[in-house]
Amino acid sequence: MSWLQMIEDVSFRKLIDNLECPEKFKYDFNKNGDLKHVDTNEPFVYNYQNSYKDNHKRYQIIGQLITQYVYELLEKVCSLQKIYIPTCTADSKIHSFFFMSENALTNSSTLLVLLQDQGTFRAGQWTQSSIIHDGLQHGSQIPFITMALQCSWGVIVLNPNDNFVDLKIEPECLSLLENDAICPLNLSWAVPKRNSSNPEEHTIYVWDHFISKTSSKNVAFVAHGYGGLIFINLLMQRTLEVMNKVYAVALIDSKHHMKHQTQGNSDVQTWIWKHCQEWVSNSNPIDRSVGYLMKMDCPIVSTGSEKYNMAPSSSLQSIFKYLKNALKTSNKDNFSRSPIATRSKNAMKKN
Repeated sequence: MSWLQMIEDVSFRKLIDNLECPEKFKYDFNKNGDLKHVDTNEPFVYNYQNSYKDNHKRYQIIGQLITQYVYELLEKVCSLQKIYIPTCTADSKIHSFFFMSENALTNSSTLLVLLQDQGTFRAGQWTQSSIIHDGLQHGSQIPFITMALQCSWGVIVLNPNDNFVDLKIEPECLSLLENDAICPLNLSWAVPKRNSSNPEEHTIYVWDHFISKTSSKNVAFVAHGYGGLIFINLLMQRTLEVMNKVYAVALIDSKHHMKHQTQGNSDVQTWIWKHCQEWVSNSNPIDRSVGYLMKMDCPIVSTGSEKYNMAPSSSLQSIFKYLKNALKTSNKDNFSRSPIATRSKNAMKKN
């Protein structure tokens, strides 16, 4: 059974029915994973009213509902487990969390880690706007997750943008159309989450306490946008471990800057060239080589689409082909020393 056939068992309408004004949100995901108006079958319309403020608030609420809906899909459709971090804190209200497949760290020959772009969207989403306008098949990470699970790979879905505890009560956020509450986050009411106050810290914590402890010697990353910068930061902060554990990295429209981040470290640069490949938004046919003179730190190919939000879904099949081929030919070097770490200003110590 396709994962799209299973989403009917997880009700998006139930989330909307809990709102004070559900009539203003008459939308649902159809069997194709597209967000449509329940009466007209039309796509989501941003300009619902004449007021930009009200339209923007309504859009924020839809985004919050989609976040909760995707979380449910990850657990109920993909059978992933929600893992709270840090592991030593008892109160889940101040935790961040990520998602992981069962036995991902013990019984999987290959572990796939998904690392999203920076933004308001959370785990399981490549881009929220793409979910709203193009559907779950394009905006969510679920197609990547299900394909990995079909290969009997373990999966970890990071949640790098979940960085603050909002001290305001949730119903206030869901009543935005009736009051002036600021949502999803009013920084004057926000407290940074421990070990997850920014995307880099979140990723390093999950690496230190989970990914690095996996029995698998074949770890792969798929990193979109700012996620590429986060991965290179991880590589520089945990160089020896990453070099010996990660066999392939698929970068999608990555925002990393190798010259700045690696500070000319030739060992790291050689590893990046050997173990990374980048897909960039480009109208050339999929997998066509694309040359950028200012950024040739690894092989670069086209996604087959100029749309940034469509880059992950456009390159899905190509990325898995790359990861499988890299797995067959993987012959990772055993590094006897760790190259000199850079970016000391932002260095993050292990906890």
